[in-house]
Amino acid sequence: MPNRNSLPSWSYSLPAALLLMAPFDILASLAMDIYLPVVPAMPAILGTTPEVVQLTLSLYMIVLGLGQVVFGPVSDRIGRRPVLISGALLFAATSFLLAVTSSAPLFVALRVIQALGASAALVATFATVRDVYAERPESVVIYGLFSAMLACVPALGPIAGALIAHGLGWRAIFVALGVLALAAMLNALPRWHETRPEATVRSSRPAFRSILKSPSFRVYTLGFSAAMGAFFVFFSTAPRVLIDRVGFSQLGFSLTFATAAVAMIVTTRFARLFVARWGIAGSLARGMAMLLIGAMLLALGQLFAAPSFLTFVVPMWVISAGIVFAGAVTANGALRDFGDAAGTAVALYFCLQSLIVGVVGTLAVVMLGGDTAWPLAAYCTAMALVTLAGLGWLKAR
Repeated sequence: MPNRNSLPSWSYSLPAALLLMAPFDILASLAMDIYLPVVPAMPAILGTTPEVVQLTLSLYMIVLGLGQVVFGPVSDRIGRRPVLISGALLFAATSFLLAVTSSAPLFVALRVIQALGASAALVATFATVRDVYAERPESVVIYGLFSAMLACVPALGPIAGALIAHGLGWRAIFVALGVLALAAMLNALPRWHETRPEATVRSSRPAFRSILKSPSFRVYTLGFSAAMGAFFVFFSTAPRVLIDRVGFSQLGFSLTFATAAVAMIVTTRFARLFVARWGIAGSLARGMAMLLIGAMLLALGQLFAAPSFLTFVVPMWVISAGIVFAGAVTANGALRDFGDAAGTAVALYFCLQSLIVGVVGTLAVVMLGGDTAWPLAAYCTAMALVTLAGLGWLKAR
């Protein structure tokens, strides 16, 4: 019997496969970044507080991660296609509803449901990549291109959001997300054929405990959380610091915010050479060191100068380089021992990262002042030190 993964239905060229899959990967991140330019205005629009608006960012991040642990096993049981299509439809529907509500509680609830849709589509996409390309050289290219695209989203998303909000109002941002999700789903409906291997029908529940007990999995997932959380805290505080306190326009903020993503893209271009020289543990350690340096620069700026591009954004360039060096190796470090349970391990890896980032990052923003550099400085310092301690513990074992 031929392997399901070699069926003619998925004999797409690499550009065709990327055009089919990439939109679902991008939309999950875009729903965070395109919304940032209007975050400072949302408390007045919804008649609520900045802390409640922060929940629309934090809960999205948390649910995006938690949902993958739910939808990963579901996609193993019923297939990738139904999970993907259902998730895209849910994301589109809630995006349109977000565009027409002015109720803060309903807005927060819809963001949670939107994140569930994004999570389902995201996990089905990555499960399909594993199904189709696990034993093929194209997998390296696909994952690399996905990473490059996701690095571009924080650069371009806020600019797009500012332009849309300036020309059509904030509601048009969510209409645009809904239209993009519908377009991706309509493109997938006739072409996204089922790829789930029959062997994956069995339950993956027994694998959870062994994965969570792995020291390497825990330490490298913590490092991934440190890196991703740094960017989360940055985009949670940047609108209030740069728009409210520094006085940037929405477009000026978006262009300034994009420089951090550009720093990540530039670093990515050279990261492979350094990772080959430093190794997995060495790259993560150096990434954490860059987070500490950036945090020190942020603290100095906060103590001795007024908020500005120099004191808030330039230190983020250093942190961005650290994010790249850490993110380049944490997946390999966390998942290398779980080839037989890769799907479950990937779901746990992203879920735990989202939980840590959403909870710890939100606490930093709420407790230390979301219109200052202190949340970002504190998060980078604490998480980098804990990760470095974990690396030392692994080395001593």
